Amino acid sequence: MKSAPITVAPARRSRSRWTWLPLALAVGAYYAAPRVMARAFAPPQRETNDTPAGLGLPEEQVWLESVNGTRLHGWFIPVEGKAPAVVVLHGWGGNASLMLPLAPYLHEAGLHALFLDARNHGISEHDSFASMPRFAEDLEVAAEWLRAHDDVASLGVIGHSVGAGAAILSASRGTSYQAVVAVSSFAHPGEMMRDQMKSIPRILLTLILGFMQRMIGYRFDDLAPRNRIPLVEAPVMLVHGDADPVVPIENLHELAAAHPGADLLVVPDGGHSDLAPFEPYVGDIMRFLDSHLRP
Repeated sequence: MKSAPITVAPARRSRSRWTWLPLALAVGAYYAAPRVMARAFAPPQRETNDTPAGLGLPEEQVWLESVNGTRLHGWFIPVEGKAPAVVVLHGWGGNASLMLPLAPYLHEAGLHALFLDARNHGISEHDSFASMPRFAEDLEVAAEWLRAHDDVASLGVIGHSVGAGAAILSASRGTSYQAVVAVSSFAHPGEMMRDQMKSIPRILLTLILGFMQRMIGYRFDDLAPRNRIPLVEAPVMLVHGDADPVVPIENLHELAAAHPGADLLVVPDGGHSDLAPFEPYVGDIMRFLDSHLRP
């Protein structure tokens, strides 16, 4: 006598399908998340109309190659003869052009200056995503380019916001700078983003931050300027506006506590992206650079 064929009841097939569907969605989300995060958190693109020549300064447009072959744009503003040099690095969504108000001060102080566009910013080439570690990599490429010049006697860096965090990170891992100026740096990227995205449900925010760390290849704790700045051997100046709505002034206090030897400059009514309130105090920054970059 033949046995009846074995069949799966519709209810069982349905249960099986619903068992595997969440797993399939989770696996898909795991692999798709970095691409989604890269698009969602891509830096805004801002105009790059200003040039050093437009400010009456000498200029050389330079193209450098980053660690993965991405082309980086920069404006080199030389002074005569052998002199210290400074790399100037913008923040998230900024570019070299927006930092050019510093150029006349650096030039008058007798310092070579290289204003850099990080990857995915200005007119540098775009990569798969931008991050603080990639800012630091690009900064180090610019530093090496300057060191190769016979007319460069010593090297400093001015970084703004994410560029400031990148400057601290770069200096903490052995890049030889004789002076570091960090303007409007956050103390911890994860804590800053948690504060900025606090309206998002906690479990979703935890997933987003976890995906972001996986995407960039680093834990936020390992990158945090608060944790990196004690390793910086070069003289450090911390500059911050006391009305910064993006990175509150408390971040400066955290960094200063972690690096008690740092020079501090608090700008009254200074915000975050608008550097105009900082200009009356640029002389203090120039004096700091001069005192540490001159032999």
